[in-house]
Amino acid sequence: MTVQGRGESTDPDGDALDRAVAAFRAGEPVLVHDADDREGETDLLYPASAVTPAAVARLRNDGGGLVFVALPDAVAERFDLPFLHEVLDHPANDHTDLGYDAHPSFSLTVNHRDGFTGVTDDDRALTIRRLGEVSDEAGYGVEAFAEEFRTPGHVHLLRAAPDLLTERRGHTELGLALAREAGVSPAVAGCEMLDDGTGGALSTADARAYAREHDVPFVEGATLVDALR
Repeated sequence: MTVQGRGESTDPDGDALDRAVAAFRAGEPVLVHDADDREGETDLLYPASAVTPAAVARLRNDGGGLVFVALPDAVAERFDLPFLHEVLDHPANDHTDLGYDAHPSFSLTVNHRDGFTGVTDDDRALTIRRLGEVSDEAGYGVEAFAEEFRTPGHVHLLRAAPDLLTERRGHTELGLALAREAGVSPAVAGCEMLDDGTGGALSTADARAYAREHDVPFVEGATLVDALR
C-alpha cells in the first residue's frame, strides 16, 4: 500500500502517515511510537542524509537516549557490517533474557575520519549525514567505507531485518520503511525520547504533546506496519 496520491484523508491514521512521509521527504523529523507491548518507546527520527549539527543537538537534548543510524540489511551487507552479537566472543553476549525482541540490531560504532573526537554535534552530524549519502551509492563498498569511517566511534549503527516490517517491527525497521516510502536515502538517524523527571521512556501522551508543541508528525508503529509492510 502506498500513501502517494492519497489525497485529502479523513482517517486520523492516514493523516498521520501522510504527514510523516511528507516530513521525511522534506528532510524533517518524525516521532514514531513502536507499540505498548514492545519497547513502548517513541523515537525522534530523521532521514540521515538531512542531519545537521542542530539536528544532533535536538536528538540529544529533546531525545536523550542513544543516537543511532539504522541501515537496511542490503546496505549493511555491502559495507560488511555485522550484527555485533554474532561476532562478539564474550560471556556477556547472551540475549536469551531480552524481553522485547529475539536479538538486538546493533552493529559497529563509527566516526567519520574527517572529524576530531567524533562526539561533537559537528562531528556526529558529519558521520550521520555521510552515512545517509553513501547508503544510496550502489558502487560504494567496504573498501570505500573503511577509507571514510573508522571503528569504534560515537555513532551506533543498527542493521535492519532483511524483510523490514514483515520480519521485525522495531524502530530500525519502522524508520527505514518510512524512508523507503518517502523516497529518501535508505538510512535513518534517531534517538529514543526519555523523560527528564522519571528517567524512563517518555510517555506516549507526553510524546504526542511534544509533537503538537513543535509541529512534528507523530505516527504509531501499527499505522506504518499496516500501510508499509
